[in-house]
Amino acid sequence: MTLSVTPMDPVEIDRIRILPDAGVGSLRTDRGNLPLDRLDVQASISGLVARTTVTTEFVNAFDTALEATYIFPLPDRAAVTAMTMTADGRTVAADLQERAAAREAYDRAIESGRRASIAEQERPDVFTMRVGNILPGERVTVELVLVGPLPWEDGAATFRFPLVVAPRYVPGTPLPGPAVGSGRAADTDAVPDASRITAPVLLPGFPNPLRLSVGVDIDPAGLPLGEIRSSLHTVTREGTRIEIAPGERADRDFILRLPYAGDGSGAVCVPDGGAEGTYQLVLVAPDDDAATAREKDVVLLLDRSGSMGGWKMVAARRAAARVVDTLTAGDRFAVLTFDNRVDRPADLGEGLSHASDRHRFRAVEHLSRADARGGTELLAPLREGLTLLAGAGDRDRVLVLVTDGQVGNEDQILAEITPLIGGTRVHTVGIDRAVNAGFLGRLAALGAGRCELVESEDRLDEAMEQIHRRIAAPVLTDVTITGEGFTVEPAAPRTVFPGVPLVVFGRYTGAAGRALTVRGRTRTDQDFVREVPVHLGAEPAVTAQWARACLRDLEDRYAAGERDLEQRIVATSLRYGVLCRFTAFVAVDSRVVNEGGETRRATQPVEAPSGWDMFSAPTISPAAMPMGIAAAAPMAPPAPGSAAFAPMRKPARTGPAPFAAMPASLQASGRLGRAAAPAGAALTVAGLRAIVEVEAARLRDAETRSAFERRDLLADLASRLGALLEDMTGDELKGLRALIERLRAGGGLEEKWAAAREALEAFAPPPPPARKAFWKR
Repeated sequence: MTLSVTPMDPVEIDRIRILPDAGVGSLRTDRGNLPLDRLDVQASISGLVARTTVTTEFVNAFDTALEATYIFPLPDRAAVTAMTMTADGRTVAADLQERAAAREAYDRAIESGRRASIAEQERPDVFTMRVGNILPGERVTVELVLVGPLPWEDGAATFRFPLVVAPRYVPGTPLPGPAVGSGRAADTDAVPDASRITAPVLLPGFPNPLRLSVGVDIDPAGLPLGEIRSSLHTVTREGTRIEIAPGERADRDFILRLPYAGDGSGAVCVPDGGAEGTYQLVLVAPDDDAATAREKDVVLLLDRSGSMGGWKMVAARRAAARVVDTLTAGDRFAVLTFDNRVDRPADLGEGLSHASDRHRFRAVEHLSRADARGGTELLAPLREGLTLLAGAGDRDRVLVLVTDGQVGNEDQILAEITPLIGGTRVHTVGIDRAVNAGFLGRLAALGAGRCELVESEDRLDEAMEQIHRRIAAPVLTDVTITGEGFTVEPAAPRTVFPGVPLVVFGRYTGAAGRALTVRGRTRTDQDFVREVPVHLGAEPAVTAQWARACLRDLEDRYAAGERDLEQRIVATSLRYGVLCRFTAFVAVDSRVVNEGGETRRATQPVEAPSGWDMFSAPTISPAAMPMGIAAAAPMAPPAPGSAAFAPMRKPARTGPAPFAAMPASLQASGRLGRAAAPAGAALTVAGLRAIVEVEAARLRDAETRSAFERRDLLADLASRLGALLEDMTGDELKGLRALIERLRAGGGLEEKWAAAREALEAFAPPPPPARKAFWKR
C-alpha cells in the first residue's frame, strides 16, 4: 500500500522493502498494509428507507504515531446523523460543529497529543475522514450513521452504496500557495479543492488492500417483495439478509434492486414536539399512454473523454443511438460529442436539424465512430447545447447528457449553466460502475429532469427503455402540495415522470390535518387533483431525510451564486444534526496519548475503479490519464538488507520545488512540520527559500507562545540555518548568516525575535493572503 505523505530523503529510500509475495508494485511492511484495514457497511432497509452504519478501522503498524486521511464516498441523498470513535476500549461520540470550528478543535487535539477524528463533506457524495494520534500497534474504529431514501422507479427500489471515489478530471489553472488537502491533484481556479477529492489510486496487481464486508437486512414493510438482484457483486442470501461474498473488492458501487409490488402511496407527518413538524408524501400518478406526444427539440451530449474507455464507451454509444432512434419526424435535434473539444456529425450544420431518416442516420454514424480520448471539458458542450435550445418557442426542449460525470468542477458548472436552463428539461444518463451520481442527480434536478444510472451493459436496454419514456413527456407538471386543515411550507412546483413516483419531504406548521392534496397538470393539459390521507408517525428518519434534501437544495443555490445562504445552511445543519458542506463531525478524546503530537501522516490509496480501461491496460502512460489523476505506481527494489517502510514521494507542485514539500495536513490546517535536508543532496537557493518560508511561518504562528517556548524556537532556528548554510555560498545569504550570529550572541528575546522575523521574511517574503476557505468558494 502506498502513502501520500512528506517526501522521502535518500536515506529513507534506502530503507524501503517490497516483499516478494506482495504482488506487482505492492508496497508493504513486514507488519501489513496501512492505514485502512477494514471497511464494513451494515444496512437495514424498511420499505423505502435505508438506515446504514459505516465502520472504518485504521491500524498503525509503524513505530511512531500516525495520522490517516481517507477520501471516501457515501450515497448522495443520505443524511449523516452521527459519528463515534473507538480506541483502547474508549468510545467518544462526535459533535457536529461549524466546519472551521471543528477543524480547529481537531488540530488542537492532535497538537496536544490526544486522539481525534473528523469527517467532512466535500461533495454531496464525497467525504474526507482524518484520524490522528493512532499509536503504534493500535486500531482505531470510526463509525458513521446515516439514513436515506431508496429511489423507486418502475416497480423496483434500488439500494446503491458507493465504495470508491473514482478519479475526476480537474480543469483550470493551478492556484498559488499550499494545497488545501492531501490528494494527488493540484487545486485550480475551477476546482479550488481538487486536492481534497483526488485520492491516490492503486494500479492493477495490488492485493486486496482492505477487508470489505457488506450486509443488508430487508423488511418490505408490508409490500410484496420479488427476487432481489445484485448488479455488480457476488452475494449470499439467507431469508431477507444479503451479504457480500468474501474477497470482493471496494472498486465499484454495491447495488441491490428490490422489486416491490403495489404503489406504496401514502403520507406521514412527524411532529417535532411543538406546533410544527415534517411530512413525507409518496404518490404514483397514473400514466396516460394514449396522450399524443408533443413535438420537441432535443440536444444529445455524448462524453467521449478518456475515462469513458472500454465497455463504458460501447454502452454510451448504444445509449445515445437509442435516443436518436426514438425521435419522430416532427422533432428537431443536434448531437455533440465532446472531450476537450466539441464535435458534430458531418452534414448536419451548426444548429438544430429536422429528425429525418437521413439526418438520424448521419448522427448515428457519427456516434459509432466516437472513441475515448482527452479530458472531460463538460462546461462548453453544456453551454452550447442549452444555447441551441433557447429559441425553441412553444416546443418541448430536452437536453440529454450521456457521461460518467467524473469531473471535479461541479460547482463551477452548476453556477454557469443555471441562468441558461430556463424551460429546458435536462436528463442525465450516468454510465459507470463508480458513477458520480451526486453531480448527475444535481444537474438533472436543476433541469427538472431525471437521472438514470447504468452500471453494466446488461442493464442498458432496461435503462434506455425507461429513459425513452421519460424523454417523451412528463406525466404531471406544475405539481404543488397543500395541507387540509394545516399549513404546508410552499415549495417550487415539481414534475412527475412515467414510472417514477412523486416523493416529497417538507415542513408544516400547526397540528397535522387529515390529508395532503396534490395538484398539477396532466400531459393533455387537464387538472389533476388527488387527496392523500395523512398518518401520524414518530420516525426521526423522516425529519433527517427532509433536512438532507433541504441542505442539498440550499448548497446548490449557494454554488449557483446565492452566497447569503451560508448562515442558513449552517443553522439548518446544526438544528437537525445532519452533516453538510459547512459543518463537520469531530470526536476528541480527553486523554493525552502522544506527548508532543508528532505524527506520521498518510493518505489512504483507493482501488482503481472497475471497468476503467486506463487502469487495466498493460502499460499505462501518465499522458493517457485525465488531468488530476496520479496513480500509485510500483517502485524499484531497494538495496539489499533494507528493512523499514517509508512513504512514496508526492509529485512536485508547479513553481520552485523545495526538497521537502509541506505536509498535506499543514496545508489543510496550518500545523507546521519539521523539514530536514536530504542526505547527499545539493541544496539550491530556491530550495533554501522554500525552507525559510516554512521557518518564517513557524515564527508567525508562535507569536503568542511563552517566552520559554520562543527562546527554544530561536535556538533551534539558529542550529538549523547554520547546518543548511554550511556548504552554500553567495551574497544573497548574507542576511541569513548575520541572523545566525545575532541569535547565537547575547541579547533580549524580543529583539532577537524581531530580527529573526525581519531576516526570514526579507529572504522569503510571506505568501499572499490565504485564499477563501475552500468550502466557501
